[in-house]
Amino acid sequence: MKTSDFNYDLPEELIAQTPAEPRDSSRLLVYRRDTKTIEHRIFRDITDYLRAGDVLVVNRTRVLPARLFAYTEKGAKVELLLLKRLAIDEWETLVKPGKKCRPGKRLTVNGELSLEILSVTESGERRVKFFFEGAFEDVLSRVGTVPLPPYIHEKLQDPERYQTVYSKENGSAAAPTAGLHFTNGLLEKIRGMGVEIVEVLLHVGLGTFRPVKEEDVEKHVMHSEFYEVSEEAAAAVNRAKQEGRRVICVGTTSVRTLESVADMGGTIHAGSGETSIFLYPPYRMKCVDALITNFHLPQSTLLMLVSCLCSREEVLEIYKVAVEEKYRFFSFGDACLFL
Repeated sequence: MKTSDFNYDLPEELIAQTPAEPRDSSRLLVYRRDTKTIEHRIFRDITDYLRAGDVLVVNRTRVLPARLFAYTEKGAKVELLLLKRLAIDEWETLVKPGKKCRPGKRLTVNGELSLEILSVTESGERRVKFFFEGAFEDVLSRVGTVPLPPYIHEKLQDPERYQTVYSKENGSAAAPTAGLHFTNGLLEKIRGMGVEIVEVLLHVGLGTFRPVKEEDVEKHVMHSEFYEVSEEAAAAVNRAKQEGRRVICVGTTSVRTLESVADMGGTIHAGSGETSIFLYPPYRMKCVDALITNFHLPQSTLLMLVSCLCSREEVLEIYKVAVEEKYRFFSFGDACLFL
């Protein structure tokens, strides 16, 4: 299968620059896979498609203020994006411009944070050692900013709008954006319906930013990301599957987490570690029954993942309709429910 098989035309004006207000007022395209029909709704109408006994799986990760600006001895500005913590004071980072940031280079963020480039990976990321006093998280909260995807050009007035209302654990370089549509009130209504909300963890890393450069899809290598599935979460999902209840993932990160720990029979096993799972057709989900997600970039790994729920042709037709109906795309855009 070729990467170009997942291309589609998207007018630039449909790339959402700001989040919908309130969160649950974004639009919702519903695709019923059994009848191959599309419905157009508002996100808060998601309750019309949920039922008692469903398990809604969410990713509790929280986006770090992972964007830093540092300066060389000569005053040249360098942008860093923290991707993955490797030690207490060491991180894997994206650095721009990277040509002059060779091993041994020292940079200064401000009076309380400086760094040294330790090494360069084959794919161009930098391993960086930070120098600071106290807790790194406290320093980062003062000097870092929440990173937004490169296609968003508007300044975000409230950084919390790039966090889900249920975010808890710092560690991501990007938000699990399907969850941005939920409000606390909507979640309470969903719980009141008898829907069980289960939390898993996947810290979103470089895979979100890296384009698929290989024309042969199978040759693309995903960057690894940290995941964690508790005993309680695994038991809740397994009970639902055994009792014939639906497991509905909020976002592709929740899908990747569950499919990383599912055996061939669809049983979820608790644990934590690194996953580089890459889901693309003809892969079929082992335990995921439905998905709430946003509209993804052309030729992206996320678009390939969504195509595992039905066919590539169906997904591209859905996206064609979404473009015609002027849905808003990507991180701050509208949502799509695959039932």
